[in-house]
Amino acid sequence: MLDKISSLINEVKEINVNTHEELEIFRIKYLSKKGLISELFDEFRNVPVALKKEVGQKLNLLKENTSDKYNSLKEKLTENDDNNEYADLSRPSFPYPSGSRHPISIVRNEIIDIFKRIGFVVSEGPEIENDDHVFTKLNFAPEHPARDMQDTFYISKLSPEDSSPEDILLRTHTSSVQVRVMQNQKPPIRTISPGRVFRNEAISARAHCIFHQVEGLYIDTNVSFADLKQTLLFFAREMFGQQTEIRLRPSYFPFTEPSAEMDVSCRICGGKGCNVCKYTGWLEILGCGMVHPNVLEASNIDSKKYTGFAFGMGIERLAMLKYRINDLRLYFENDIRFLDQFKSAL
Repeated sequence: MLDKISSLINEVKEINVNTHEELEIFRIKYLSKKGLISELFDEFRNVPVALKKEVGQKLNLLKENTSDKYNSLKEKLTENDDNNEYADLSRPSFPYPSGSRHPISIVRNEIIDIFKRIGFVVSEGPEIENDDHVFTKLNFAPEHPARDMQDTFYISKLSPEDSSPEDILLRTHTSSVQVRVMQNQKPPIRTISPGRVFRNEAISARAHCIFHQVEGLYIDTNVSFADLKQTLLFFAREMFGQQTEIRLRPSYFPFTEPSAEMDVSCRICGGKGCNVCKYTGWLEILGCGMVHPNVLEASNIDSKKYTGFAFGMGIERLAMLKYRINDLRLYFENDIRFLDQFKSAL
């Protein structure tokens, strides 16, 4: 048995491995419960008493040398793995497909970047709001149809004889964020409010109950409609190209007076007329106007000293124009085939 142990000691000493698979074979052969060393320990019980001390010492030496050899080989293989990890720079990367930003996120970030360059800061607010911030302080009359449950998602609504400011609802526009800014900040104010809004509408290719807006607000002394026009012209040309033209058409919103809707020249036909712009050469993208004095006074801003303008646009609408998307529902379906098209727009 002593000769067998000595032979194994020499055998283990000469062993070398090149892969983790070979290392595992080495471990199983010598160190596992059914390995050669375990078999020798089983035979040890039959060794004569006079030889037990010498054989036992030799057997322990074999086990110790084999364990040391295993640990040494394992450490060497690990070091080689670390050294070779970046050795081949032409080796393909991991087979994970790269993701892409959602088109809504791409356009939202682009809008924010444009307005940041002219001094606007980003303000955010809660999606669950009260009637006071969404309607009352924005000069909506108590009987205004926008308050009706056909247009608004109410979480808790008081009875008609109760006062409406305590109604809790999902905000229908991000103008509620502007109200909070006006209540907590003194002019000059120059802010944009991007966010998700909710309206009780039937879902179709042209409408959805969830959509995203960016609304802007500028309040200071001597702010005029000309300032509004130049700001929106700058935005349109940065967003759609320097050849873009705009036009402002009279409109009505409770929180602005005078109010307007803004069109941009169709970037698809260059203003000549096509089926996208219904052969008018123009595409509507936002509403705007001068902040109504009642809105300023409701937030304790002196309307005789300060004036301002506001505007609001739907991000989905701009993304549809920018990327020629013809169905709003695509934004919400998480179809990989659709989203993969925007990898180059990151």
